[in-house]
Amino acid sequence: MTKLAIVILNWNGQKFLSQFLPALLRFTPDYAEVIVADNASEDDSVSFLKETYPSVRIIQNYENGGFSKGYNEALQQIEAEYYCLLNSDIEVTENWIEPVIDLLDNNSEVAVVQPKLLSYNNKEYFEYAGASGGFLDFLGYPFCRGRVFENLEKDNGQHNSAMEVFWATGAAMFVRSNIFHKLNGLDEDFFAHMEEIDFCWRVKSLGFKVMVEPKSVIYHIGGGTLPKNSARKTYLNFRNNLFLLLKNLPKSKLFPVFLARFYLDHIAALFFLLQGHWKDAWAVLRAQLSFVRQFRKMKRKSNNINPLVYKQTYQKSIVFNRYFKNKTKFDGQNLTS
Repeated sequence: MTKLAIVILNWNGQKFLSQFLPALLRFTPDYAEVIVADNASEDDSVSFLKETYPSVRIIQNYENGGFSKGYNEALQQIEAEYYCLLNSDIEVTENWIEPVIDLLDNNSEVAVVQPKLLSYNNKEYFEYAGASGGFLDFLGYPFCRGRVFENLEKDNGQHNSAMEVFWATGAAMFVRSNIFHKLNGLDEDFFAHMEEIDFCWRVKSLGFKVMVEPKSVIYHIGGGTLPKNSARKTYLNFRNNLFLLLKNLPKSKLFPVFLARFYLDHIAALFFLLQGHWKDAWAVLRAQLSFVRQFRKMKRKSNNINPLVYKQTYQKSIVFNRYFKNKTKFDGQNLTS
């Protein structure tokens, strides 16, 4: 069995493969294998790999089932002790793997680890998708150590300690393969966005830890598949966040949390409308309608909920602190201005 399988899920990302595969292969140790799982790309990704990198194993999915289904299908075909789910739009650095593997090898209670994510286009700053570890407030809003909503901190080494977090970025997520399969992988109903938070919440419900190891540094472009100003992305983020809460919240928290969230989501839609982003406003409303239609289906998945995990969320409103108190920095425990 391979110790580590680094699996890139690719969809029409030939330009990223061309740009970032050389460094990845150069910095991959002998005990690891690089694999590209292609999600039915329509560009020249597969032919490019076969011609340029014939030693790289290719798994071809027959449809683009999104991030969740794409990885689930690919990882069923890969035997390794650890998986690294890696986006195609990431530049790795020398020795980015070793600190994470050391952490996993020496801590059996740790099941998921992410590196420190910095911006490829502005390398002194953290990157949106995961920064130095992901967190969740009590209403389900995700944020990071180093990133609160759109505010990105400059990396001055202030978040260089390894620590337990609530969720790890799906852009570069190391996970024990036995835990991945025990949880039946990622939830395919999410398609893309928030599925890594759902997965990490379920990992924590099993009693395992999710951590960030900032000794491992990578650079992420972000928006490689869906740009940040995409109404499709808005729809998936709002809908999947509601899915996430329905599946994982303790029963006693469902009504108060959803009452607050529907109110706040309607305010978000109104703000989109006032800014002239009517497609995003409509996306928020469509997300709520889709959530209502799929309520029973997603509620049936709310098994094995560990109410203690919810207590690990940030027990204050990140929305209120960010937009009314102008607190834009988070160190893993406290918000500051």
